[in-house]
Formats: sequence, structure tokens, C-alpha cells
Amino acid sequence: MSSIAVGHTDDHAHDHDHHPSGWRRWLLATNHKDIGTLYLIFALAMLFEGGVLALALRTELFEPGLQFVDPELFNQFTTMHGLIMVFGAIMPAFVGFANWQIPLMVGAPDMAFARMNNLSFWLLPPAAVLLTASFFVPGGATSAGWTLYAPLSVQMGMGMDLTIFAIHIMGASSIMGSINIIVTILNMRAPGMTLMKMPLFVWTWLITAYLLIAVMPVLAGAVTMLLTDRHFGTSFFNAAGGGDPVLFQHVFWFFGHPEVYIMILPAFGIVSQVIPTFSRKPLFGYASMVYATSSIAILSFIVWAHHMFTTGMPVTGQLFFMYATMLIAVPTGVKVFNWIATMFRGSLTFETPMLFAVGFLFVFTMGGFTGLILAMTPIDIQLQDTYYVVAHFHYVLVAGSLFGLFSGFYYWVPKWTGHMYPEVRGKWHFWMSLISFNVTFFPMHFLGLAGMPRRYADYPAQFTDFHQIATIGAFWFGLSQVYFLFFVVIPTVRGGPKAPDSPWEGAEGLEWTIPSPAPFHTFENPPTVK
Repeated sequence: MSSIAVGHTDDHAHDHDHHPSGWRRWLLATNHKDIGTLYLIFALAMLFEGGVLALALRTELFEPGLQFVDPELFNQFTTMHGLIMVFGAIMPAFVGFANWQIPLMVGAPDMAFARMNNLSFWLLPPAAVLLTASFFVPGGATSAGWTLYAPLSVQMGMGMDLTIFAIHIMGASSIMGSINIIVTILNMRAPGMTLMKMPLFVWTWLITAYLLIAVMPVLAGAVTMLLTDRHFGTSFFNAAGGGDPVLFQHVFWFFGHPEVYIMILPAFGIVSQVIPTFSRKPLFGYASMVYATSSIAILSFIVWAHHMFTTGMPVTGQLFFMYATMLIAVPTGVKVFNWIATMFRGSLTFETPMLFAVGFLFVFTMGGFTGLILAMTPIDIQLQDTYYVVAHFHYVLVAGSLFGLFSGFYYWVPKWTGHMYPEVRGKWHFWMSLISFNVTFFPMHFLGLAGMPRRYADYPAQFTDFHQIATIGAFWFGLSQVYFLFFVVIPTVRGGPKAPDSPWEGAEGLEWTIPSPAPFHTFENPPTVK
């Protein structure tokens, strides 16, 4: 009798465990879809927090002179804007996409380690609280820039310690998430799905996860050395004690350069799913896309010192890093060529996901070209730490990562919610974002060429016009994302027209995965979208 009773309670507990409701459903989530949703909500909240800080910077820069904040607070805003956007918005958003899509795309019932998946998400909110709280401790948040360069960061107040702690926690979260993604992809694919038949999004995330596992411990090492320099009397970065301040830059950028590819590779994966769907044909050059992505990942480890051309490295070193950096343009060019070749003679339609994908292609390529220009050592020495660099990496990170995320959101949200998003509003969101983005960041190229340094709260009068254009664009861009939240995301999640089984009509069987080799059916008369 007792055994029956025990069996009964076990079953009951088992049911309860798998169908929790209310707050338990989210706090104890082990379902990859719920955890993916949590990541996306967290990333959206952080996007707005980071965005408010950016608008505070632009407000101060609207006119020369100091209007609203002193230079110290201005640099705190700069630092926290960077850290929050990188570790709070872009990376968690892509992990949210990975959680939602990877099990569905490889035919797995869930992620490999469900409870670890839960933990890797729930580490993020406390880390975000620590980062934000650093504004409210004596001395305020760290103003050393998101790169936290020593020896300045060694002398910062308590806010720096909170930042180091937050980075450690977020790093642990990234490593656990990556282990989960790798094991899911390598061990839980459906029978018959070989590696070279996986959707491109799964491939890009597999490579990204390996990058994360390789570089997050390096960042942890850098900030731990910083911590011991600050509190335990070591001299890693203190020249007076036999240390080397430039060592910090080497260790940081050995993490930092692969990190920028961590933030763009999943976007490449999303775009590689979206463009074939709305071109009504398979991805051009699947294998070359996989090899190009892998090449980018490997090369990303040998270019770090292109961030350091002005630190007095030997000319031989400068030449090596210059040529290695230029080399990364080759696999990136292969990818851009393949995306364009996929669209060539396709039966194209321009729903919102495709608009964001094509917008991504256009603006990301511009960011890539400015990166190539900055790779040239003599040019970089002139442009180092100017607004030209700010323009370059925002073209890659906003127009690259963020537009990729938007494209993926519009593409998959019918699958996630069962509701279609409002198409006209989606297109408004795209055009407002694309135009305002360029109004914000294009003038920064001219500011940088004219010598305007980054992270300055004040500037000479000759820079006023471009700063005012950029500030107007920034507020417009920010409002476009508010529009996105209130007029696209919330209405779509709460209801709206029911999504059909095949939301992207005319691309039957192509919409969620583009397999390799190409499907056998060909579109003699490509279907048109109603």
C-alpha cells in the first residue's frame, strides 16, 4: 500500500514539476521556450536601460560646454552604456534566440541540461542589479570605459568592484549557456541530421558557443588581476611594482576581439535563415558559409592588438595585426556575396524580417568597410579613439547585431506566440530605425575624421552641427524602439491575427530551416505571396 502511495505522490510531483503555474513557471523554468522568453524580456529591459544612458550622453553633447553632467558622470554613463549593451542586451538576446530555436531546429525535445539552463539565466538579473547599483555607491559607477583599462581602473572607487563582480557572474552564465548549446547540438540532433545538414543558425551558434568558452575565462582572468591589484597588493598592471599597464590591454582584447564576433555570428545565422525564405530559394553556398563562419572564428583570435596600434608595439607587430585583420574581410566578403547570390533571381518579397535582413546587409557592410580602413595601421593611429571608431563599431553592433535580432524576432514571433505581428507597424519600425540609425551614426565618421575624440563631454564649436544631427537621430532611434515595444511586441504577444501553419506563404517547407543540400523541388513558376 505504501509503495502505491509513494508512486502516486511521485507522479503528482512529476506533473507539478513539468506544469508549474504562476511565478513558479518562470522562476523554476526548465522548458527551453520559457527560458528563451526570459532571456528576451531581460535583454529588452537592458536595451532600454542602455538606451537611456546613450540618450543622456547625446543630450549633453547637443551643444558645446557642460550643460547637464560633469565629465566624470559623463564617462560613467559611457562605461555603463557599453557594458549594459554588450553583456545585458545583445548577448542575452542571442542566447534567448538560441534557447527558443536550437532544440526546434535540430529536433531535440529540449536543451541538454534543463536546470543548468535555468541557472544560467537567473544569474543575469543579479548581475544587472550589481551593474546598475554601482551608480549609487560612493564614487559612483566606474568611469574607466567599458574596456576598464588599467591603471585608471585600479584607482576607481567601489563601483569598480561591483562591476568586476557583475562581469564574473555574467561570464559564468555565458559559459554554462555555451556548454548547454554545444551539448544540445552535438548530442541531441534528430537521426539523419548530420552536421552539414544543420540550419545555418545552429552552425553559427555552435561556433559562437566555442568562442565564448574560449574567451570568457580570459576576461575573468583580466578582471581578477585587476581586483588583486586593487585590494591585495599585487602589481600586475602597476609599473612601479614591476607590472605593465599594457598587459591589461593585451589580456582584455584577447577576450574583446573574439567577443565582437560572438555578438555578430548569431546575427549572420539569423540572416542566413531569413534571406533564403523570402528569396524562395535555398541558401547559396551552404558549405562555404559554414567554412567562412569557422574561419572568422579562428582568425578572431589573432587580431586583438589592432586595438592597440598606439601603445608603442614594434612595427613588425603592427604589420602582423594589420594583415591578419585585413584577412578577416575575406570570409566576411564570402558571406555577403552568398547572401546577395541567394537573392539574385529569387522570387523576392519584402516582409519585415526580410527588410531588416537586407537593411542588415547594407549597413553591416558599411561597418565592415570602415573596419577595413581602421585596420590600416597608419590610418588607425590618426583615427584611434575618435568618433570614427565610435561610428564604425555602432554600424557593426547596432546595424549588425540589433538589426539581425529584429529580423529574427519578426521572422520567428509567429512561431513563438501563434500570432502574426502587425505588418505595417513592423515596416514603420524598420524604416524609422534604418533612417534614424544613419542620421545618428553617419555624421560621427566626419566628426572622427575632423579629430573629435570619443568619451569627451565637451568640444570646440566647429563640431556642433554634426553633434546636433547625431543627437536628433539618436532620440528618433530611441523612440522607434519604444514604438516597437508598445505597438509591435506587446500587441503581438497579447493577441492579434492567428498565425497560419506556414506564416511565410510560398516558401513551403523552407521557412524554418534551409537544409543542405538543396531541396529537390524547384520553383519553375515561383509562387507569389498574397
